[in-house]
Amino acid sequence: MSDINTVGVLGCGLMGSGIAQVAAAAGYQTLVREVSDALNTAGRERIAQSLNKLVEKGKLPAAERDATLGRLTFTTRLADLKGCDFVIEAVTEDLEVKNALWRELDGLCGPTAIFASNTSSLTIAAMAAATKRPDRFVGLHFFNPVPLMKLVEVVRTVTTSPAAFDRAMRFAASLGKEPIAAKDNSGFIINLLLVPYLLDAIRALEHGVGSIPDIDKGMVLGTGHPMGPFTLLDFVGLDTTYRIAEIMFTEYREARYAPPPLLKRMVLTGMYGKKSGKGFYDYSTTPPTVSPLGV
Repeated sequence: MSDINTVGVLGCGLMGSGIAQVAAAAGYQTLVREVSDALNTAGRERIAQSLNKLVEKGKLPAAERDATLGRLTFTTRLADLKGCDFVIEAVTEDLEVKNALWRELDGLCGPTAIFASNTSSLTIAAMAAATKRPDRFVGLHFFNPVPLMKLVEVVRTVTTSPAAFDRAMRFAASLGKEPIAAKDNSGFIINLLLVPYLLDAIRALEHGVGSIPDIDKGMVLGTGHPMGPFTLLDFVGLDTTYRIAEIMFTEYREARYAPPPLLKRMVLTGMYGKKSGKGFYDYSTTPPTVSPLGV
């Protein structure tokens, strides 16, 4: 932590709050920026609830929970991040939105500050090019839920300096994560392999290969996956998966990345998965039941 003391986090949604939590828990002063006080309040409550669960399970002393919360500061002012040594962006998967933030921060932050995006599908180079520090720009792709998932993909572009990449790898390790080096291609390592698998599961359903529960059960019991593809799709969010697939299809122009018609119809009708209460499963009942999809 000698060269990184203050961490900035752009966005305090599901991913941003998780990133802020692990940064603060690792001892970094962490400044979180959201566009409204209401979103900041919701993010702080999400972090507090996550920490409280760890305390209740005996995995975290109450004093460490309080210290972690004490290292968190929330703001709506982008200018407040000017003193950060490392800034991680976790906002919506929209390149124009991200780059507008990066351009402004580029003029605010010091020359040694490293910028990192948590994007899961956009290329890092497309953001680095919007700044005057492409040599100090990396990808830092965390996985949901951030406090529990050990993996972080550290993405190096063609312009990232060896020193910046090394700092990013060491920073990820300091958070208690296992960093892996990934090439700057859309989807990096995990989504490059995972997204076609999830889309193939939907196509298998469309073609009548098997039912939702049988495909899920088959992949859990037959391949050792912790959850089936439809359960995972609902957990990730069908709208998120659809957006990632669209970005990757635009990048590669390969049919395996094209969103299936069923996925598009479900997203258009607001069936986003667990967060909306209905996706491939209906979460209004306990346990969830299979949604009637007409396939």
